[in-house]
Amino acid sequence: MRMSEEPEMRLFVFHHSGGSHLTYQDWPSCFPAGWDVRIPDAPGRGPRDARPAVPEAGALFDHLLDELDDLLTGRFAFFGHSMGGLVAYELTRRLLESGRTPPVWLGVSARGALRPEGDSPRRHLLSDADLRAELLAMGGSSSSVLEHAELWDLFAPVIRADLRISETWRTPPLTAPLPVPLSVFGGTGDHVAPPHSMTGWAAASEHFLGQRLFDGGHFYFQDRLPEVADRIRDDVHRALLVRACV
Repeated sequence: MRMSEEPEMRLFVFHHSGGSHLTYQDWPSCFPAGWDVRIPDAPGRGPRDARPAVPEAGALFDHLLDELDDLLTGRFAFFGHSMGGLVAYELTRRLLESGRTPPVWLGVSARGALRPEGDSPRRHLLSDADLRAELLAMGGSSSSVLEHAELWDLFAPVIRADLRISETWRTPPLTAPLPVPLSVFGGTGDHVAPPHSMTGWAAASEHFLGQRLFDGGHFYFQDRLPEVADRIRDDVHRALLVRACV
C-alpha cells in the first residue's frame, strides 16, 4: 500500500488506564494486511515521554482528536479497552457532534456502561499498597514493575491520573442512540467490569451488534488475541454491511 492510499480499514486501539501501546504491540500482526492498526498513546507514557499525564478527561479527548485529526478519514474504526472504551465512545460522540465522519464501528472492551452520575469506584484514591494489590488482581501489569520502588514512582502518577479520568468523568446523557454500530467485549471472569455491568451499552447505539465474552479476566485478550482479533474483524465487516443498508 503506497503512503498516498487509504487503507482498507484503519483501526484505532485505545489503551487502558496506566497502559500504552506496548501492551498492544502484537495487535497489528493479527489483522489483514490491508488494515492499518494504530495504538495512540495518551501523554506521559514511560520514561521517554516527557509530556505530563493529562488528568482531565476533556483535555485528553481534545488532545487525541487533535493528534489523530489527519488520520480520521476513509474507513476507520475505534476499539477501546477499559479506560480506552471510555475514550473510544467519547471521541465518537465528539466527531458526531462536530458534524465530522464517525467511525464505521465502535468496540468497547472491559468497560461498564457509562452513566451520567459517573462510576462509584475510586481506585485512584487508594493507598500505594492497596492500588498495587488492585492492579495485580486485574492482571495486565507486571509484578516486577509494581514492586520496584523506582519504577512505581515513575508509573504511579500516570496510573492515578488515568484512573481519575476513568472514574470521575460524567458523560452527558444521549439525546438519541448513536448511529454507529457498537459491540461490547469482555471477560467472563472480569471483576472490574463484569458482564452484567456492560449490558447497558445496548441502548447507546441504533445498531447494537452484541456482547462478545471470552474466558478470562480484565485482560482476557492476552491469552486469546487471534480469537479476539477475528471477532473484531467480523464485527467491523458486519458494521460495514449495516452502513451499506442505511
